[in-house]
Amino acid sequence: MSPKVHDPLAPASGPVLSKRFILAILLMVLGIAWMAYYYVVVRVDPTAFPAPDPGKPTFMADLGDWNYVIGFVAFFLGLIISAHPSTPLGRGRGVVVGMLGCFLIGLLWICTYYVFSNDLTNVPVFNDLGQKNLVVGIGFMAVGFTFATRWE
Repeated sequence: MSPKVHDPLAPASGPVLSKRFILAILLMVLGIAWMAYYYVVVRVDPTAFPAPDPGKPTFMADLGDWNYVIGFVAFFLGLIISAHPSTPLGRGRGVVVGMLGCFLIGLLWICTYYVFSNDLTNVPVFNDLGQKNLVVGIGFMAVGFTFATRWE
């Protein structure tokens, strides 16, 4: 019998769909859906004159920009949960993909904000967040560091 040869590029073993990974995906999808629903249905367009009534449900309209906090926190929490070794992004090459992906998305978010910062009216979500776009970009980078702590 020949001895087993360790392939350093082989993926780490483990289940693809664990409870933690399903929860992470659910949180990310819910975060995106929350922000998209608020932006498309509930939010009042600030350029519209006369200003129409906000959409339903009214509690979302009352929350205003806090809807973005809820959506991004849910999304970031889903990414942080997916950095656990029991998920595909938390082991092997998934860690590098998650880390570099978050770093690059954060960098692109901040660069996009700076490029269009003179006139954000045509950039969805960016137009509502204003200076808070920097916090979102840095948030993506912070989540990237949660993946970096798992890198071996």
